[in-house]
Amino acid sequence: MSIADADDPFVVHRSLLFTVAYELLGSAADAEDVLQESWLRWAAVDQDEVRDPRAYLVRIVTRQSLNQLRTLSRRREDYVGEWLPEPLLTSPDVAEDVELAESLSIAMLTVLETLAPAERAVFVLREVFDVPYDEIADAVGKSPAAVRQIAHRAKDHVAARRPRVRVVPAEHVEVVNRLVAALNSGDVQGLMDVLAPDVVSVADGGGKVRGAARRPIVGAERLARYLVGGLAKVEGTLVAVPIWVNGQPGLRMELDGRLAGVVSLSVQDGRITRLYSIANPDKLGWVDEEAEVAR
Repeated sequence: MSIADADDPFVVHRSLLFTVAYELLGSAADAEDVLQESWLRWAAVDQDEVRDPRAYLVRIVTRQSLNQLRTLSRRREDYVGEWLPEPLLTSPDVAEDVELAESLSIAMLTVLETLAPAERAVFVLREVFDVPYDEIADAVGKSPAAVRQIAHRAKDHVAARRPRVRVVPAEHVEVVNRLVAALNSGDVQGLMDVLAPDVVSVADGGGKVRGAARRPIVGAERLARYLVGGLAKVEGTLVAVPIWVNGQPGLRMELDGRLAGVVSLSVQDGRITRLYSIANPDKLGWVDEEAEVAR
């Protein structure tokens, strides 16, 4: 059977499988590696004997993702500066599935980074994809009772750290447009007006981008002056462009027409509470073409 066969369950469920792997890993490139390995394993089984191909494939992808997570955790210990997930360009339609969009957001993926690998897998499979406990147990190699305990613990952990306010897309878009206008005009007061007083900005340059802050910047005035000062020092023309990133409105930063970074943000009461800037060039390969995500 070829992977090109439209009826192949792997092809039918590929968007779902990619989304599972991406939410477990926070990296589209690593998610693609997992899918390649999972396809090889799928191609080697007697598929006529598989009762539920979707569940079987999710199990394969979860196991491969857990193996990859252990490698990634060691790699991230040596990462220079703050580590943020790899951004995805997504269709505005993704926002219509509120739970999927929230689970894909940079803010949520950053919270998921604080979970142990098994906790992350259990939380994502249960809370995002509504996988039954016995199937999760099979995927992570634990008993259903243990999985229920992990799920409860992980849910409490995430609830304590995730944004507590859901923002309608229209409000998010309006805030992004105000931020774009302020950045492109170098308007310090305009930035102050759109930033929450206690805003936190986290940047990921991977040690490869000059000017990317290696530690979080806290406070509206400090951040506004940092942003405007940084723009003034740039050699060339840096422009902010609205895009949809990880299921939410965000920014694409272009330097002389070339991609220089992606910005995601969390909003509350019409102001930005957190700003996530990804400028590491190794992480920008998935923002030129819309990713196909599903659940």
